Amino acid sequence: MESRAKLFGHPLHQVLIVFPLGLLATAAVFDILYLVTGHGRWAGVSYWMIISGIVGGILAAPFGLIDWLAIPAGTRAKRIGLYHGAGNVLVLILFAASWLLRGDALREPGIAALAFSFFGIGLAMLTGWLGGELVARLAIGVDDGAHWDAPSSISRRPARERVSGATQAK
Repeated sequence: MESRAKLFGHPLHQVLIVFPLGLLATAAVFDILYLVTGHGRWAGVSYWMIISGIVGGILAAPFGLIDWLAIPAGTRAKRIGLYHGAGNVLVLILFAASWLLRGDALREPGIAALAFSFFGIGLAMLTGWLGGELVARLAIGVDDGAHWDAPSSISRRPARERVSGATQAK
């Protein structure tokens, strides 16, 4: 099923989601560095990564919703997409709670703020896997007729069009 929201031929949700996922994962890494070293500067970096990740997640979410609404009802993809989307909303809530509990960038986080961060990234790993299941296994966001010799996405030609004489393995 082709994505309904694209930029230069690529699904916007799949393009945008790498930023919040990477930023929030990096925030958790900096929280671990804070715990190992005791230096508050790592907690400060995590604070700003969390803010950036939440903003990125909020920007990516509507495009995922647009694609989810296009999935036929009663399918496994619709159900997996619901878990993926709802789980990612919870991820953003967990990180928002972690951010709020930190107060400001200079204060070292308490155990609750760190716990929200770690639970958030654990859940993000699961929801990221579900997103991969949607794309790699259920072909959500994949161009109709995609194949090994499909024309470039910026050519505006359909993926099912052949570019060369090579044959696709079946």
